[in-house]
Amino acid sequence: MKYLKYLFLVQAGFFLFAPAASAGDFEWIKELNIEVKGDSSGFKTRLTTRFKVGDVQLKAVFSNVDRPADAYMVLRLGELSNQPVEDVLREYKKSKGKGWGVVAKGLEIKPGSRAFHALKAGHDLKGGTDKGGGKNKERKGKGRGKK
Repeated sequence: MKYLKYLFLVQAGFFLFAPAASAGDFEWIKELNIEVKGDSSGFKTRLTTRFKVGDVQLKAVFSNVDRPADAYMVLRLGELSNQPVEDVLREYKKSKGKGWGVVAKGLEIKPGSRAFHALKAGHDLKGGTDKGGGKNKERKGKGRGKK
């Protein structure tokens, strides 16, 4: 009987914490979703400008994702993997609930690669709060120059 209680608690814990763990690979996505709630039309305009996509393609992406930041990720992963948005959406649906790291890996973006670090660093939309800097910013030289 104790074994069944223990098993139940372990399973309950898994189901409670699995969504948080899968979304945890890119923490900035939560912040972007909160930011977008106040200005969804502005966000769509920024996506159109940033990724040079038309309204039809943008509507197709938004109709296939759960949250606004997911639309950004689909477009960004397409750009980084050099794959069409349709292929990214297919991988998104196949890997749903497993996290963006799994989606990126399915698109052959290797963990530890420059592209993967760019994803981890944050979004690169102008007018947002996250500039995508961090460890991945481009470096010029070794810092031994004159001031």
